[in-house]
Parts: sequence; C-alpha cells; structure tokens
Amino acid sequence: MRIAHVSDSHLANIEGVATSVGATVALLRAAGHQVALHCPGPLSRRRRHPDELPSVPVPTRPYRLALPRLPDAPVDVVHVHTTGPVGVAGLRFAAARGLPVVFTWHTDLVAYAAYYPEIPIGAGYAGLRLGLRWRARDLWALARPGPGRQARLAELGRCLLAHTTVLLAPSAKTAAAMAPMAGPTRIVVLPTPIPAPADDADDRRRLRARLRVPADAPVLLAVGRTTPEKSPRLLLAAFARVRRELPDARLVLLGVRRHRPAVRRAARRLGVADALHLLPPVPREQVGAHYRAADLLAFTSTTDTQGLVLGEAEAHGLPVAMVDAGLATRPGTGTTRPVAAGTPEAFGALLSRLLTDVELRQRVVAEGRDSCAAWTGQRYLAELTAIYSTVAGAARS
Repeated sequence: MRIAHVSDSHLANIEGVATSVGATVALLRAAGHQVALHCPGPLSRRRRHPDELPSVPVPTRPYRLALPRLPDAPVDVVHVHTTGPVGVAGLRFAAARGLPVVFTWHTDLVAYAAYYPEIPIGAGYAGLRLGLRWRARDLWALARPGPGRQARLAELGRCLLAHTTVLLAPSAKTAAAMAPMAGPTRIVVLPTPIPAPADDADDRRRLRARLRVPADAPVLLAVGRTTPEKSPRLLLAAFARVRRELPDARLVLLGVRRHRPAVRRAARRLGVADALHLLPPVPREQVGAHYRAADLLAFTSTTDTQGLVLGEAEAHGLPVAMVDAGLATRPGTGTTRPVAAGTPEAFGALLSRLLTDVELRQRVVAEGRDSCAAWTGQRYLAELTAIYSTVAGAARS
C-alpha cells in the first residue's frame, strides 16, 4: 500500500509527535509498505531527502517552518499528524485528489492555545486555507482568551474532521474530547506502541555517579518540558512534601530547555533546590539510561493526549504516578496507573507511597510491563493497516 505521512514536526525533534510518527513510519516500511514522509527537512536540497520539505528553524522554538507544498505522487491514503501548514497542505492534497485521510490527533490544541501564541495564529491560517469564511472579528477572537477563541477552535475542529475519513485518537481521553466535533467521522482509539528497551545494568550506577546521587537515594524522574502547561510547580511542591518523609530523595527533570530560572526560583522557595537536577534534552537513545537510573516517574501534565513517557517508563520497569485520570488506563491490558488529585499533598503522598510500599510498587511495575508486552508494534500495525485498507477500498469503490 502507498501511504503519505504528513507532519509539521521534523523527526530530529525530541518530542511526542516526532517519536510517534517515526515509530509508525518505521513499522510500515519494515512490513513492506511504500511510505513517503513529508515533513520539514534541511533548506539545502543536497542535504534533504526527496520526501522532505525545505524548512527554516523558528526562533525560540524547537521546530521548523516548512514550505507547505507536497510532491504530486501516486498515493492510496494520506495520513496527517499535525494541523500546521504542512498538515493543512496534506488535507488539501487529499481533497483535490479524492483520497481518504487518516488523521492522528496528537496535540490538545484547545489546551495549548492558552500557552502558545502560535496556536491561535496557526488556527487562523488553517481555517482560512480549509475554506472557513472567517472575517477580521473571528481572527481577533482567536487571538484573545475566552469563549470566542474556544468557539472558533471548536469550529476549526469540526472543519478538520470534515476533511477526515478516520480520526485516530491515541487515548480514550482524546477520543471523548473530539467526539462532539466528529459528526459522521469515525474515531478509533489507537495508542502508539512502545518498543522493547535495550537493558544496560550499568546505566543506573554511571548516571547516578555523574549526577553525584548516592546509590541508595530515591530518585524521582520527570521527562519533558517544564513549561507551564506541564505543571512543573505542582511537581516541585509535591516533591517538597516527599522530602519531608524521605530527606535523601532527589528530583531529576530531563528535557529542560526553557524556564530554567523560574524552575530554580520555585525550587529555592520550596527548599528543594539542593535536591534538584535540571538536565537538557538528550538523544532518544540516551533517554533509557535515565529511566534505569530512577525509581519513579512523576507525571503532572493534564494537557497530554497520550503521554508516551508513561509507556516508556513502564517498559523500563519504572512505576509511574500521575494526576491525569484520563490517561490512567494502560493500552493492551486495560489496567490503571496510580492517580492522585492535582494537589501537592495528594500527589506527594502518592509519590511517597510508591517509593516506600514494596508490595504496591511491585504490583504497579508488573502491570506496566504486562501492558507494554501486550500492546506490541505488530498489534498496532495490524490495526493501523486494517484501517488503511478499509478507507482505501471504500474510496476506490
């Protein structure tokens, strides 16, 4: 089958969309499908793959802005992953040729619009390119927080799904959020699988030595940005509660690019700055060492659509604690992850329990491993290709 994957996120970007797209494309190609990945690439033609689009980096952001023009090649299905200029170009490409569209909803645009000004700007661009007759007052409403923005983002959601044959939601939470906009568009819950990790028993010792963490000190790990939508202040306050019970505990924040001074100031106010380690993003192949060096993954975000780090931690035998009940159900087995209310006391108490209650910890670790073993790449691939075959067959008939 010939599938065009379309994404505004370049694969070198260390974030969830790029990770999910890269995993999906690799599985499809390994199974013998013809896959073109249209995503931002280098500006120079000599360094760019033929399927990549010329792009330039966006100042202060870890992504690139690409020329939204897809090569005209034979395709059976268009799989869109983003709603930026490249994603919109994919929708228009499919509409002009009568091709079916599979759309994976990776990002909660409504939640992110409150934190990233480019979301409303991109929404205005997408709406106009897809035929919404927005006037200046509509674009002005998009630019301002409040009911007007929410209404227009919902209108854009309905427009995007009207261009979509099947919407893939990476979690039941995301499927429920998109259902009011879907109309006749079919929604399928299809989480991204987590590959089996490569074990290295020395990772724990080496990384702790580099960070100067005692071998027996409890280490909490958070992976990802420390921007406000990820609730880093809640994490720091909960960690302060843990330290009252476990004074030797350490907190490692991996993937910190922005807001480092604000995080350090908050840590000083809470009296935990001496136990905090802020680490920049590392290549994907190095993230596993940090999971193996930790004792617990702490996840305070409520804006994620899947939270790939949850499955990654569980694949490495790490228990997770979270505050988003919408992402508590594990794929594959349907067991649930430990969840607490989003307060420092409640979340801190859950963190302490998972660090000290041996029986609870063993059960959570075993359930996490079972989930990763059950939701394999081959199972994901079988469901995804069945969807491709159905929509492509319907389009031909």
